[in-house]
Amino acid sequence: MGPTAQSHSARLLPTGAHASIDLARAVGTADGKGANLEPTDGELVQAARNGDLTAFEALMHRHGGRVFAMARRYGGSESDAEDLAQEIWIKAYQKLSGYRAAAPFEHWLMRVAVRTCYDQLRARRRNRELNFTDLSPEEQDWLRTWVTSNAEPGFRDVGMAAEVVHRLLDQMKPADRLVLSLLELEDRPVKEVAALTGWSVATVKVRAFRARGRMRRLLARWLERFPREGL
Repeated sequence: MGPTAQSHSARLLPTGAHASIDLARAVGTADGKGANLEPTDGELVQAARNGDLTAFEALMHRHGGRVFAMARRYGGSESDAEDLAQEIWIKAYQKLSGYRAAAPFEHWLMRVAVRTCYDQLRARRRNRELNFTDLSPEEQDWLRTWVTSNAEPGFRDVGMAAEVVHRLLDQMKPADRLVLSLLELEDRPVKEVAALTGWSVATVKVRAFRARGRMRRLLARWLERFPREGL
């Protein structure tokens, strides 16, 4: 987006984010309420809509951690996660005109992130099944012990179990992986998952139920192979 032509008098006035933010600060100071040095998300969004890229960069800085955490969960490698996070921000900028201030910007942004991650999962879906040898030696040893032991899980078990679960999720259909990740790994309530994905509450519940069943069957088929693969 190139800069638009402005008159000499217009250039003397603050533009973009600074216009709305400076005005709000001036009003607050005049009312004796004090000025808030941090612009709100709404102020930054409005400024970004008016072409102020600095305002959008401020939104990226403010919410970048959550966006990257989401991308890292679905992006695979670190570089893939970085690319996915960049894609999320591109989509957010492109869709910024559709944001309505009735909901917090962060909620809207997370919906954009979830849907972008879902598109990414569908684009790179893997068609091969998980093999025992795909796991690291540590993971293989842990799983051998877990299958044959009745001991209570310890701290190391929780970490190893998470790795195995991620491996299993990577083999599942995009919708199954998305709903289980949001519900089970991120511990989001059903209503929030529905809002993030655009699915109805009933659809979330049905997809989660079916996805859990598919994961159990996938793990069962995998465990059946263990005797032939060294267990």
